[in-house]
Amino acid sequence: MKITATIITFNEADHIRAACESVSWANEIVVVDSESTDATREIAAECGARVINRAWPGFTKQKQFAAEAAQHEWIFSLDADERVSDELRHSIEDLLYTTEAQLADGYRIARRAFYMGRWIRGGGWYPDYQLRLYNRSRGRWHGAYIHESVQMDADARIETLTGDILHYTSPDAAYHHRMIGERYAPLAARQMFERGRRTSPLRIATAAPAAFIRSYILKGGFRDGLAGYTIARFAAHHAFLKHLMLWEMQKNSDK
Repeated sequence: MKITATIITFNEADHIRAACESVSWANEIVVVDSESTDATREIAAECGARVINRAWPGFTKQKQFAAEAAQHEWIFSLDADERVSDELRHSIEDLLYTTEAQLADGYRIARRAFYMGRWIRGGGWYPDYQLRLYNRSRGRWHGAYIHESVQMDADARIETLTGDILHYTSPDAAYHHRMIGERYAPLAARQMFERGRRTSPLRIATAAPAAFIRSYILKGGFRDGLAGYTIARFAAHHAFLKHLMLWEMQKNSDK
């Protein structure tokens, strides 16, 4: 079993070294960079990664391209703001001594987020399982705009590894707020619209409180103190904004 670790980047000079170092156990590291204007590519190359510069086509296409560019069939996909925990590294290293017949086709891994100075337990943010280690002959990246994921063949065997991917998410409230307004809500609205979903003034009015209750109460966000409250408030803002943007798309399409 030989593994290529893949990372897609854009202006990740502050993160890419730590990301590459956390997958130094891989047989190969491939970084696909979408024309960064900082030192991302140079730092990745210093870390021993094979760096490919490619214009940005979207998350799904870029991650699929990285998988196809790999020298090895087994792919471990990591984002630049993520790290491999020691426990997860040991779990993956154990697979190297497993016979091919015993290997699954893909492996799910829990992802733990570090937010506002603490590791988050609730709000639906943990364990947030992600399928990140897989045989590329049995799976491909799917997803129109957001929430891209690996979709395995129908008969593929999927197992869960112990250990976490450590996600160092939004560095501050301003960044979190900006990403919702500039990326996540617009992309979510576009995806909903293209899938035929529609909204209404009532849905716009109720989306935010429903999202807050779901995150803070039903999914245990209250256990994370102020961080959990903040996550729930941002979840509410995201829900409101994506439905409002979907409403605008509906109105423009009727003209």
